Amino acid sequence: MTTAITAPALPELVCVFAFDASNRLAVRQLGSKSGLAFTGIDIAMATARLESAFGAHTPPAEFFSAAAGSRNYRVFFAQVSGTPADAEIEFWALEKLNSSPAALAPSLAALLGQLEPHLVEIPYLHLGENDFIYKFRPAQERNIAIYAQDDASRRLYQSQLCAAIKALARQHERSAAAPVVLDFGAVRYVIPSHFGFCLGVKNAIERAYETLAENPGRRVFMLSELIHNPFVNEDLLRRGLRYLQTDKGEPYTVDGRPNSPQLWDTLTPDDIVIIPAFGATDDDKRRLVRKGIAVCQYDATCMLVEKVWKAARSYGREGYTIVIHGKREHEETKATFSNTRRYAPAVIVRNLEETRRLGEIIASDDPAERAKFYDVFAGRHTPDFDITRHLDRVAVVNQTTLLMNETLAIIEHLRGVYRAKFGDDTRVGGSSRRDTLCYATQVNQDALSRALAEPLDAAFVIGGKNSSNTYQLFRLCEQQLGEKAFFIQSEASILSRDLVEHYVYVGAGAGRTEPRVWWPGDATPKRVLVTGGASCPDGIIQQVISRINSFFPPAALRGCDEVVRQLESVV
Repeated sequence: MTTAITAPALPELVCVFAFDASNRLAVRQLGSKSGLAFTGIDIAMATARLESAFGAHTPPAEFFSAAAGSRNYRVFFAQVSGTPADAEIEFWALEKLNSSPAALAPSLAALLGQLEPHLVEIPYLHLGENDFIYKFRPAQERNIAIYAQDDASRRLYQSQLCAAIKALARQHERSAAAPVVLDFGAVRYVIPSHFGFCLGVKNAIERAYETLAENPGRRVFMLSELIHNPFVNEDLLRRGLRYLQTDKGEPYTVDGRPNSPQLWDTLTPDDIVIIPAFGATDDDKRRLVRKGIAVCQYDATCMLVEKVWKAARSYGREGYTIVIHGKREHEETKATFSNTRRYAPAVIVRNLEETRRLGEIIASDDPAERAKFYDVFAGRHTPDFDITRHLDRVAVVNQTTLLMNETLAIIEHLRGVYRAKFGDDTRVGGSSRRDTLCYATQVNQDALSRALAEPLDAAFVIGGKNSSNTYQLFRLCEQQLGEKAFFIQSEASILSRDLVEHYVYVGAGAGRTEPRVWWPGDATPKRVLVTGGASCPDGIIQQVISRINSFFPPAALRGCDEVVRQLESVV
């Protein structure tokens, strides 16, 4: 009989990896080598050594254990601030450390190889799970003046008319009110109580302009388009902002030529990269962390997008598979999918039709039918998705810019599928929780629905060509008015009193504009609905109204100042 010999356990040390706000690691210079800075036989000793170098730090949190040489290390992370009191300690970007393995002590080199799964968490060590990266600013703290630094910006962002409408109609930010009718005489405009910039967009835009103003000597990049509005993005480019990649994730090069170096590859810790309101994928955040670039400080992810992420995390911990109602190519859905896969298996459905196909697969007991999941949803599910386990319970979250009623219909359809198969619908999460529905998107839709109840001759929905929430508003108008509903980008889309350059968002001819006749020739006063998507500046809405007014003789119109005074008198 032989007795198994158990190898003696490796002696254990505790190590604290200390990162600054730019995600650079504090290392100790050991002659010609860089080594671990803060170690000890227990966390108390390692923390004491950390505090001897940094007076301010987050509580060390344990992330992983790994063997390095003849020892096993329990590795904790902490975020520190200030200059180290110990002159032998320096901050290094992870990319630079990994590019010089010969210059590292063996223990540090071994532990660096274990960091990859945890990189995305490093920028947010100072935040609790229920904290938001960037909270909405209350109205009194808004920095509206940062937009209006010259005439071009003032024309884009400021509108006395829209300000008066909002003061009258928006007694409550989260609930739709009756529309406002602007009586210019020859034409009357029906304006929903809620339109244009949502709070998430306002926060992101202010962050971008403030960052440019505060850092005149540094390169400032945006990960991709700040919002889906070309005029806002062009104004930021005019101020010196640059984009690292397109909204589809395709990298830009230094000089615009395909074979030139990518801007990503030129980044240094001195550069600033702003994350837009849609959020960012974990892969993009890891790239920034490796380069030693501050992430959290310039992360403008909308709170309501992050709220979706938190809901998905909560559902995942409860054992649900996450069904994401979204467009797989949209930045927000890509970010939500990336964030969700850390906590749960996930699959993306675009609409109710795709949900019905998913429901057929769930309902079937035929292994061959269920296996079709991998073809039907190829590229839209997590890599380890297992149909034998991961379709037992599902919870729905959504891309915030889509129609709420469609998300609710998806939830109800899945409830019916599970009720028919299992005899109950408790296997579907999300139906009684609206915490993943963006109130800003929904209130714009509700306000528009109230405005569409008015008698109307035409409707103009203003927004960027790649703006999903603008298209959802247009869908509501089209259902009511057919070809008298128009998706436009600005006043320039109104070619004449007879023709409008309408943008075709989906279906035959998607991605192009087409001329449409819109204004009958009779002289009866017209009623025209005008609204803007969540990324449409107020200035463009007023310019559209001014453009339509220009088709009438001045004698037939009341002046804009007179209309504004009337609105202000009501307020």
